[in-house]
Amino acid sequence: MILLLGGTADTKPLARRLAAAGRRVLISTATDIPLDVGGDAGIQRRCGPLDDASLIELVRQHGIRTIVDATHPYAAAIRERARRIAAELAIRCVTLVRPAVIAPDEANVEFADDHREAARRAFAHGRAVLLTTGSKNLAPYAAQAAATGLPLVVRVLDHPDSLAACRRAGLADHQILAGRGPFTVERNHQDLCRFGIGVLVTKDSGHAGGTREKLAAARLASCRIVVLRRPVADDANAFSDIDGLIAALLDPETGRSCSALEMSGPRVQNS
Repeated sequence: MILLLGGTADTKPLARRLAAAGRRVLISTATDIPLDVGGDAGIQRRCGPLDDASLIELVRQHGIRTIVDATHPYAAAIRERARRIAAELAIRCVTLVRPAVIAPDEANVEFADDHREAARRAFAHGRAVLLTTGSKNLAPYAAQAAATGLPLVVRVLDHPDSLAACRRAGLADHQILAGRGPFTVERNHQDLCRFGIGVLVTKDSGHAGGTREKLAAARLASCRIVVLRRPVADDANAFSDIDGLIAALLDPETGRSCSALEMSGPRVQNS
């Protein structure tokens, strides 16, 4: 059986194609967000975060022989855990990593190595900030908003866990935009204009994550853009597209050689 660590838009097509190729798939997602993979008997799903012990138990319980990591490009902790546990248990681990789409010299873009730096850069412009990096690591932005007196709006997943994280950070209802992306240029632009946003903080989540749409909307609204740098990616056993990853799983010799990951964009320390 294949353990598919998912949660992004790539999870559904990847699971279905593996099942269509005759592989049994167990999808694992950190949250219980809706995920329709049809009624294929070869696909199962479990929800909840995985630490070392629970990941090892899951592998042993289901007889996992391959881990496919299709988590978010910034999910460095689970990616490192999956590779390490796979090595310990002598099973295979391959990774699907969306190519970056923001060039290092992209106009009107500032890069930050971590959330503290991103918060400092964002609020240094003296304008309202829209944070679109998720519900984790809200504290530095809330602190900068309080210190500067500048408005902060956060766009997070419409999920109880995300909303609870916003409450813990001291955010009020009028500061929270709940929804599930990716969003169009028009929707992004509406959100920016609605709140008078002057600075957009985002991650480079690739084409499937709606990154280009965010940047296009920010430029239409004359916003500054602050981007969290991606964690360093280990290219070994990593693929930039579903076709190459599946080819490698079905035919390791030819698959790996024809679809090695070609990363674009900055590669720096984990944010």
